[in-house]
Amino acid sequence: MSFENVDDGVAKDEGASGGDAEKPTARMLSWSKNSAAYRLARRMMSERELADAIKRKAKSKFEGITDVQLRALAEHAIAFGRNMKALDDENYAQVRSGSAARSGKSPRAVARKLAEKGIERGIIEMAVGEIDEVRAVVVYARKKGFGPFRRPEVKADDGRWSKEIASFARQGFGFDLAKRILDMDRDEAEDILLRAV
Repeated sequence: MSFENVDDGVAKDEGASGGDAEKPTARMLSWSKNSAAYRLARRMMSERELADAIKRKAKSKFEGITDVQLRALAEHAIAFGRNMKALDDENYAQVRSGSAARSGKSPRAVARKLAEKGIERGIIEMAVGEIDEVRAVVVYARKKGFGPFRRPEVKADDGRWSKEIASFARQGFGFDLAKRILDMDRDEAEDILLRAV
């Protein structure tokens, strides 16, 4: 009789834990929090970047982990990052777009990069809307030695002009803006660079 009770008890325990098998263990949750803290202390990340990193690392760390557990760990890490105010996609987008624009990236290139990082379209539009595209294209021209920053010994022939226009286009700058910069004199370009960012 007690044998049957033990079997029934075991069966009940297995049935009760069967639904819990999909939940991450306390050890997994603790690891995801610590991993999120470590990653966010090292560099800014978007929510999707953090979730992808946690999922990728958890797969190698925890043998037999399920997709449900992976999602739960990623959500736990994101919630931890938000609570610590270390994870904010709006702030991430503003910082990244400002930095990219100061280094000569076009709004299109910035928007594409932010979209790759998992930032929502509305946040991207807001961040990219703050970019001074004229200043960004002048920075790019200075880095490449194009237009007003061309060395005096370099001839501005049609072939050179076409290559410079093509380079601007590959970076996401429009034809009219690229042409305007190539026709600009150095003093005007320097004034644009001195604008407050």
